[in-house]
Amino acid sequence: MVLGSYFPYILQKAKDIEEEKKTVKLHTIDYNGTDYWNSIVLNHPSTFDSIAMEPEIKDLNLFLRRKEYYKRVGKAWKRGYFLYGPPGTGKSSLIAATANYLRFDIYDLDLKEVQFNSDLRRLLIGTGSKSILAIEDIDCSVQLHNRKDADGTDDDDKVTLSGLLNFIDGLWSSCGEERIVICTTNHKERLDPALLRPGRMDLHIHTLASNYLRIQNHHHPMFDDIQGLLDKVNATPAEIAGELMKSENVDIALKGLINFLQSKHYTSKHKIKFP
Repeated sequence: MVLGSYFPYILQKAKDIEEEKKTVKLHTIDYNGTDYWNSIVLNHPSTFDSIAMEPEIKDLNLFLRRKEYYKRVGKAWKRGYFLYGPPGTGKSSLIAATANYLRFDIYDLDLKEVQFNSDLRRLLIGTGSKSILAIEDIDCSVQLHNRKDADGTDDDDKVTLSGLLNFIDGLWSSCGEERIVICTTNHKERLDPALLRPGRMDLHIHTLASNYLRIQNHHHPMFDDIQGLLDKVNATPAEIAGELMKSENVDIALKGLINFLQSKHYTSKHKIKFP
């Protein structure tokens, strides 16, 4: 009785300790490698504590617990996430935070470096279980709006949308398990809807900027002034993040952001126009 209940507990604890000590690696495409991948240690500091995000991301834990569920319903044990938003909104940081939280390796699939659909299949076979397949800036990587060539064919002579879709959720996607696929883009509207349907990309997340100042409540006396300026000024998330990082003091950082936005607003109003 004791062995029957305690021994599995010991095994699980040992497994948990091993996972905590695991070194997370970042794999990049290397055609000189035996499996087309080369790796380095991932030393990215991003964690879920440093990122503001929609609460739905918590379904990661549910995904990890549902191995038997995926088996019962006859689906590959994988999950797809689609991150979209302007530059500087934390898409890459969220990928790193997910890897650090799960202790999953990241396989960075740069589609610009992939010439053929056959290479896609080999790259997939080379990825391991308990991994994140990251396809960043997918709208800029390859022309994915047409599923077939102009002559109606769809073969291995180049990277096509059909090849990518088979890569994500066809038979080749079952080479391994407990895998997460994350695609990012700055322009969601440019992508073929076939790439975004549920089952391929299960959770669409409009990523938010990091909580640089760790303000516990959701309101600060300066927030209204900042919001009013943001309604008038065309400022990028990267510019705002840069201002917030200039001081660890909340009031100083927010005041600096207000000054930046006011200056930007003044410049835009008094811009010299040439005839």
